[in-house]
Amino acid sequence: QVQLVESGGGLVQAGGSLRLSCAASGRTFSTYTMGWFRQAPGKEREFVAGIRWSGGSTYYADSVKGRSTISRDNAKNTVYLQMNSLKSEDTAVYYCAAEILADSPAAMRPKYWGQGTQVTVSS
Repeated sequence: QVQLVESGGGLVQAGGSLRLSCAASGRTFSTYTMGWFRQAPGKEREFVAGIRWSGGSTYYADSVKGRSTISRDNAKNTVYLQMNSLKSEDTAVYYCAAEILADSPAAMRPKYWGQGTQVTVSS
């Protein structure tokens, strides 16, 4: 069983930055392909960014490409999402997710989810 705990959400003005963190349990974090998803009110959950278990491959949704960076620190069992130039449309609950040994972050189908952290961007 993998447990994921997100942190770092909050209220930020448009144009600002936030760094989300997700701490994972387990001794095999290095085998987890990790991803960030988000869900805005009244909308379906959507993929934001993913990083392969090996760390060598990342993938971003077009909506955040160029403004966000996903990274991981296997020594700390943590994945990060740095978001810059935030827009009001980035407002959502952000979820961390994991899929063991998924080859493609773009096609990940997570088995494990965190509880989510709220990001609110004021205009």
